[in-house]
Amino acid sequence: MNRRALLAELFGTFALVFCGTGAIVINEVQGGAITHVGIALTFGLIVLALIYALGDISGCHLNPAVTTGFWLAGRFPAAQVGPYLGSQCAGALLASVTLRLLFPTATTLGATLPAGPGWQSFVLELILTLLLMVVILCVSTGAKEKGIMAGVAVGAVIALEAMFAGPVCGASMNPARSLAPAVVSGRVAELWIYLVAPVAGAALGVALFQQLAPPVDPRGANSDRG
Repeated sequence: MNRRALLAELFGTFALVFCGTGAIVINEVQGGAITHVGIALTFGLIVLALIYALGDISGCHLNPAVTTGFWLAGRFPAAQVGPYLGSQCAGALLASVTLRLLFPTATTLGATLPAGPGWQSFVLELILTLLLMVVILCVSTGAKEKGIMAGVAVGAVIALEAMFAGPVCGASMNPARSLAPAVVSGRVAELWIYLVAPVAGAALGVALFQQLAPPVDPRGANSDRG
């Protein structure tokens, strides 16, 4: 196992949760200084930056649903799924513990909570992650999110989805991002939504991408014929 890759996933997920949920916490304690738009942009921008910084090291998954999706797509070895998920969850938990120490009065630490019925948030999270997974598979190289425009494309999708769906479901699309603040703040009642729906959405995204991808001809080259 590549220790550099696991450290990159731990650090990257720490940065994602620290900056993203940190924006939510600071918005709360500072009376709306960041705004919803600012929070959405924070999530998108930190992912954009991390893809360019870590894409060549670990692929910059930062998300158990994305790692699972790469595995289901046949781009990522099964033996590395568990260690990647462990590193991602550890990084996320470290970020939420740090935010708790910095902001002891914060109520939810940026946990994702349904604003309406649970089923509504479940469906939204499933669709949002499906869209994200399709974009990632389209712009990534193998199991690595890297390339000239990969960071822009993935960061933009995350910011966009957080912008319009965040007020309803939290727009997590990431089990590690939801797990950490829920556990540290003790708000775990609706956590199952944000653990199950993103993984299901990623799996559906893989299935859709496989239908969209050009067929491979017998000589080993992609072909748009047929």
